[in-house]
Amino acid sequence: MSNKRGRQESSEKQRRNAYREKIEGLHFSHSLEKNVALIKELFCDVDIMKYRVIEGQRSYCLIWSEGLVSSEQMDAYIIKPLLLFMPPEQGGPILDVLRHHVLQVNEIKKTGDLFEIVKAVAYGETLLITDGETEGLLLDTKSFTTRSINEPDAEKILSGPREGFSESLMQNLSLVRRKLRTSELKLKMRSMGQRSNTQICVAYLDGIVKTEVLDELNRRLDAIEIDAVLDTNYLNELIKDNKHSLFRSTAYTERPDVVVSKILEGRVAIFVDGSPVALTAPYLFMENFQSSEDYYVNYYYASLSRLLRFISFFVAITVPGLFVAILSYHQEMLPTVLLIRVAVDSRNVPFPTIIETFALLIMFDILREAGARMPTGVGQALSIVGALVVGSAAVEADLVSANVIIIAAASGITSLLATRLNAAIPIIRNFLIILAAVTGFYGLVLGISVLFIHILRLESFGVPQIGWDTTLRYQNIKDTVIRGPMWRMSERPNGLTEDKVRLRTRRGGKQ
Repeated sequence: MSNKRGRQESSEKQRRNAYREKIEGLHFSHSLEKNVALIKELFCDVDIMKYRVIEGQRSYCLIWSEGLVSSEQMDAYIIKPLLLFMPPEQGGPILDVLRHHVLQVNEIKKTGDLFEIVKAVAYGETLLITDGETEGLLLDTKSFTTRSINEPDAEKILSGPREGFSESLMQNLSLVRRKLRTSELKLKMRSMGQRSNTQICVAYLDGIVKTEVLDELNRRLDAIEIDAVLDTNYLNELIKDNKHSLFRSTAYTERPDVVVSKILEGRVAIFVDGSPVALTAPYLFMENFQSSEDYYVNYYYASLSRLLRFISFFVAITVPGLFVAILSYHQEMLPTVLLIRVAVDSRNVPFPTIIETFALLIMFDILREAGARMPTGVGQALSIVGALVVGSAAVEADLVSANVIIIAAASGITSLLATRLNAAIPIIRNFLIILAAVTGFYGLVLGISVLFIHILRLESFGVPQIGWDTTLRYQNIKDTVIRGPMWRMSERPNGLTEDKVRLRTRRGGKQ
């Protein structure tokens, strides 16, 4: 069985690599016409491919993809020098002469590897081939239209840097490099996607990153065989620790300052060309409640805001289940006056409490999703007007009670504070509601206990996501539910790096 399975995997891999093997079996000849015909065959039916033949004492051909190169650079620094160039009489390697003395391009590479040539031309580089040579020159003429640098809509802050990543990989790396002016910042490029050949960059700080984490990340990336990588979430799901967990193993952000701060703590950042979102790993669970603005405001205010986010998460997932459990099984827990008011309010409602709660929560999620997908002005009006109209109409029609609307609104609004857990909250909340409807408090407590155990067991690239060890030290909790003063945050998060000390001056100014 194992031999049969191994043969099947081998044959599948061979089929996936058939295109690459086909190209690697082809080679340039000494004839310019045959080489041009070979490139045209590889790019058959690609109408944006342009071929410019330059005749003179020697024949040249320039090949590029229209829309991906700079026309001004092509005209001034490649075509014009070639037209004025007089080949030396003694002969010799003409490509070396062109590369070193004629062409005025920042980056020139000499190669005969057709697979590399196809990737480069498809990415905006220009190929120069000439008669009598079995190699060509790849000229860096890339010129993409990219989005300007602006603040990410999903991570707006009131204080701090306003820069955000765009879809250009090199532009994103420049934003990080500008903040970390050290040779210890390593940027390792790789190509992923057998058909997309997407550029990936792994960034880390040498001397701070934990080698075990870096090796594990590279091992998981090496194991990926996929046709295309169009966004960082492709990698997030493929390198995730627990494939079926609701919680992430990597953080995501569109802010350069966040990426730099994570790298300085010993994490590894992953950039994908064409995506404005960067991944960082390992990932601690408390990062779900952190914001970059926490470090740009007073630590008292930052701690209060973070504590509110933390509480809001548990309110969002537990309050509906608690409400259903009390009304279904444990009415004696309510004060008599409140119980009477709830009973009077629900006397004409034809549905049980669990149906009311589910219906309103689903309606809230629908309105939130519709508001997010609609244009900005229309979306805000839809969310506000829709909630008011639907809520009051449902109460007047005796379809739901006002108490359920309050509970659903409390759960829905508090879930908006924990934006990084938006995908997990509805699933956990519905799971706890079902347990509470079936067995009351027992099911609710059991569900919360299972959730806590799952969170405690979460790992990210070998690092426990809870981030604490067996000793309760201030340095282990200084940046969790609260944010300590900057002069007291002298150590990096536990388990992320061997170099724990990041601040050696306890406190500046007056003592």
